[in-house]
Amino acid sequence: MIDLDKLYAQAVAAQKSGNLMEAELRYREILGAAAIPEVMVNHANVLAAMGRRDEALASYNRALAARPDLFEALYNRGNLLLEMKRADAARDSFDAALRLRPDVVGVWNNRGTALRELRRQAAALDSYDRAIALAPGHVNAHTNRAIALQEMRRLDDALAATDAALALQPNFVEALYVRGNVLRDLGRMAEALAAYDQALAANPAHPHALNGVAQAALSLCDWPRTASLFPRLAENIEAGRALIQPFVMLGYTDDAALQRRCAENYVRRTVTRTSPLSDGRRYGHDKIRLAYLSADFHQHPTAQLMAELFERHDRSRFEVTAIAFGPDDGSAMRARLVKAFDRFEDVRGMSDGEVARMLRERETDIAVDLNGHTQDARPGIFAHRPAPVQVNYLVYPGTTGAEFMDFILADRITVPSEQQAFFREKIVQLPDCYQANDATRIVPDAPSRAECALPEDGFVFGCFNNNWKITAPVFDIWMRLLQGVPGSVLWLLDGPGKDNLRKEAAIRGVEAGRLVFAPHATPGVHLARHQLADLFLDTLPYNAHTTASDALYAGVPLVTCLGRAFPGRVAASLLQAVDMPELITRSPTAYEILALDLATNPALLKATREKLARNLKVAPLYDSERFRGNIEAAFEAMLG
Repeated sequence: MIDLDKLYAQAVAAQKSGNLMEAELRYREILGAAAIPEVMVNHANVLAAMGRRDEALASYNRALAARPDLFEALYNRGNLLLEMKRADAARDSFDAALRLRPDVVGVWNNRGTALRELRRQAAALDSYDRAIALAPGHVNAHTNRAIALQEMRRLDDALAATDAALALQPNFVEALYVRGNVLRDLGRMAEALAAYDQALAANPAHPHALNGVAQAALSLCDWPRTASLFPRLAENIEAGRALIQPFVMLGYTDDAALQRRCAENYVRRTVTRTSPLSDGRRYGHDKIRLAYLSADFHQHPTAQLMAELFERHDRSRFEVTAIAFGPDDGSAMRARLVKAFDRFEDVRGMSDGEVARMLRERETDIAVDLNGHTQDARPGIFAHRPAPVQVNYLVYPGTTGAEFMDFILADRITVPSEQQAFFREKIVQLPDCYQANDATRIVPDAPSRAECALPEDGFVFGCFNNNWKITAPVFDIWMRLLQGVPGSVLWLLDGPGKDNLRKEAAIRGVEAGRLVFAPHATPGVHLARHQLADLFLDTLPYNAHTTASDALYAGVPLVTCLGRAFPGRVAASLLQAVDMPELITRSPTAYEILALDLATNPALLKATREKLARNLKVAPLYDSERFRGNIEAAFEAMLG
C-alpha cells in the first residue's frame, strides 16, 4: 500500500530544494492514488515553475472542479494566467479568490496588474490602493501604482508613487526603472538617465534598464556615452539578452540587419501570440473595409501628414475606420480626424483582444498599423490577426519583425527591393514617395527674425529635428559650416540635449551663442517660422521626416545625405518627389561641400529656392489626389 504521507513529505522536500522533476514525479504518484485538490495545486505550482503552463493550468482547473472554494488554486491560477497573458481570465480568478479572502495583499496587487493589461487603469489603481491599505509597506504595490498613474498620464502622481516605493526600499530596481520612465515622460531626461543608471547598477541583467540608459543618453546628445553604449547594445541584441526597443536602436545604427534582429527580439518577448482570428481568406466586400490604428489621432505629426488622405479616400470603393488608442486632446485636429472617417472608434478602455475581435466582427479587410514600434504602439492587437491583410505604414521606418504583419509601404528610394532581406514584411513600393502629406495647409506669414531670437543679418542654418537625431559626425560638419560662414547661426529645436550641444559647440571652437534654440510652438507658428531659415541641414542615421516635409512646404531647401537604411533615406525620397535631386548627396563630405556652397553662393541659393517654389506647385509630394490613387491601388493589390 502506498504511503501517501511519506510521498507527500518527499514531494514537498524536493520542491523546497528546487528539485522540480523529483517533486513533480512524487505529486503525480500521489494523484494517481488519490485525487486530493490541495495536492493538485502543489502539482500545478511545480508544473508552472517548470514552464509547463498548459499542464499547470489543467491541474489548477481540476482542483477547482473538485473544490471551487480552494483559495490557493484560485490565486495561483490567476498568477499563471497573468504570466500567460490571459488577463481577463486572471482577473476573474483573482476576483473569485478575493470573495473568499479579501485580506490578501498579493491578490489585490496582481489583480491590479491584470486590470492594467486590460486597459482598465482606473480600476487597476483602485486595486493597488486596496493592497497598500492592507500593507503600506508593500513595495511592489507602490511601484505598480506608479505604472498605472503613468499610463493615465498623471505623471506627478506617478513620480510620487515611485518615491514612496523607494522610501521603503531605496535600491528596489523596478521602482528605479519606473521612476526613470516617469522622469523621461516629464521631460526631465538627465534625472531619468540617473534613475536608469541606478537600476542598471543594482541589477546589470535587468531586461529594460539598458534600453532606458540608451534612450536617455541619445536624447541628451551625450555622445561619449552613446559611443560607449553601442557595442553593448549590439551585443545584447545579438545574444537576445536585454530588451532594446527597436525605435531607440534606429538612432544608433544604420545596420538594417541589426535593426531587424532587434525588432524580432522585441516582438518575440513582448507580444503574446494567440490563435489568429482571421484565416487569411478575403471577404470580397463591395467596398474595401480599411482600418487605420494609431495612438496619434490628435495634434501630432502623424495626423498632420495623414489628415487629408483620410478625407480624400474614395468612399465608393473604401469604407474607412479609425481605431484610436491615444489621448483625446480636444484639438481642432482631433475634431477634423473624427469627421474625416466613416467610423472613429476610441478604444482606450479596450484590451488588445477586444479591439481585435471588434475588427474581426466587422470583417475588416485591411488593418494599417500607424505606430509600429513607436510610443504607445499596440502590436498585440495585430498579433490576434484580426484582418486578412495587415500593413506597417509611415510612422515606424523599419521592419516590425513580426510575422503577423504582411506588408510595409515604402518607395524605391526609402526601401529598394534589394533590401527585402532586412524586412519581415513584403515591401510594397509606392510610385512617387511613400509619405502622405496634407496640401491643404496654409503657410502663415513669417515672423520677424527678432521675434525668433535670430540675428537680423547672417546666414541661418536650420534643423528642427528632435535633439536625439543629432549625432557627433553630423554636428562636426555643422560646426565647420558655422566656422566657414562668418556671422551664421545654427537654428535648432529646444530639447533635452541643448546644454550638451552648446558644450560640444564650444569644444569645437564655436561660440555657444551661435546655436539658437526655438521653443516648441503650435503647428501654424512652427510652419511660419521655417521661412526664416536659409537652408535646412539633415541628420543621419535618422533623417528629418515630417520635419523635412515642413521645411520644403515652407520653401526652405534641404540638404541631405542618403543613408543605408530606411530612416536615413526619407529626405532623399522627399527631395526626389519635389524634383530637387541636386540636394541629395551620397557622402558626408559631399553633404558638407554642398551645404557650404549654398551658404556662400547667394546666386545659387536664390536659384535653388526659386526652383523649389516652382516645383511645389506641380511636384508629386504635395499632390494629394495623386497620392490617394497610388496608395489605394496598393491596398487593392494587397487584397489580390
